[in-house]
Amino acid sequence: MNDISFADIDPASVEASVISVYERLTNTTLYDGDPVRLFLCSLAYVIATQNQVINLAGKQNLVRYAEGQHLEELGKGVGTERLGVSHARATQQFVLGAAQSFAVIIPAGTRVTTADRKMVFALHSDLVIPPGTVAGSGMVVADNAGSACNGLVPGQICLLVDPLPYVKSTANTATSALGADVEMDDAFRERIQLAPEAFSCAGPSGAYRALARSAHQDIADVAVWSPEPGSVDLRPVATGGELPSEEVLAAVRARMSPDDAVPLNDTVTVAAPDLAFYDLDVEWSLSRTASAMASTVSAAVDAAVESYRIWQRTVPGRDINPTRLISLMEQAGARRVHVKSPIFTKLVPRQLARETSVTVTFTGVDDE
Repeated sequence: MNDISFADIDPASVEASVISVYERLTNTTLYDGDPVRLFLCSLAYVIATQNQVINLAGKQNLVRYAEGQHLEELGKGVGTERLGVSHARATQQFVLGAAQSFAVIIPAGTRVTTADRKMVFALHSDLVIPPGTVAGSGMVVADNAGSACNGLVPGQICLLVDPLPYVKSTANTATSALGADVEMDDAFRERIQLAPEAFSCAGPSGAYRALARSAHQDIADVAVWSPEPGSVDLRPVATGGELPSEEVLAAVRARMSPDDAVPLNDTVTVAAPDLAFYDLDVEWSLSRTASAMASTVSAAVDAAVESYRIWQRTVPGRDINPTRLISLMEQAGARRVHVKSPIFTKLVPRQLARETSVTVTFTGVDDE
């Protein structure tokens, strides 16, 4: 797509234009060193700088170029707000020293932390452990917002910050999730462009994609397909082509409410994509004329393979296409590319390609 410019921002071009206009109006020629020419050169610099500001201001009115608060204002025009930070959550179990004859209340706000005491969580609501029971579980929420508190596996949140009577130990029983940083401009921009699809109350596939992507910042893409009339199958993909957590899937299910989001007679199913596994095994050679740049080309080829790996795994339903790999490696400087695996494989919307191994072999230098 061609770039858009609202004003001439090339200083040399502006300078030539200013001098040309002056010479035409005064019917004179300005040579190097002429005081008038030097003055006009400094004036041209000021004009070029102002043109930069004009160009930037104009672009901030377009979704393609807008950033920060300007992008947020454009989002308001289609009813789309930037997703803010959210706090990580986990299921926390509290174990008593012995069963009691009365109910034990773990009050909301009770704090627990990791072994290094760097990440603190607080109980979301009162937890009541019934008489005769030695343990109970409740949801804890991280004190600090953002994604840093995600990924704490069961047992890592294991210390009580606030001692409680009768409680012997505590530990999380599920991996912490749902913490998110402020939505980045690129992801927010995509949702703004997709937002008009949602005006139809989730009839077309684009409307379902818009609703699903608004459920959580971690959702990078969503496959939408209908296995049968009245049924809609959603397969979200997380950032980097990862599978979404169960908590993220639950957030998408909650967003698909028949009360205000989707048609009443649609049955919506939300699940992680089915993985289509493949081995990536490729050989490449280098032209003899480029052998002096072998290390540089090798690094570029490795980067091309990584680019292909990410490209292949980020969009559900994207066919496994080795032609793309060959193209990227040749652009990186490889003379000949032989893809031993994968072969072209057609995928359906609910599937997501996933590499099981990556092998890149440099076979040496070839003559032209």
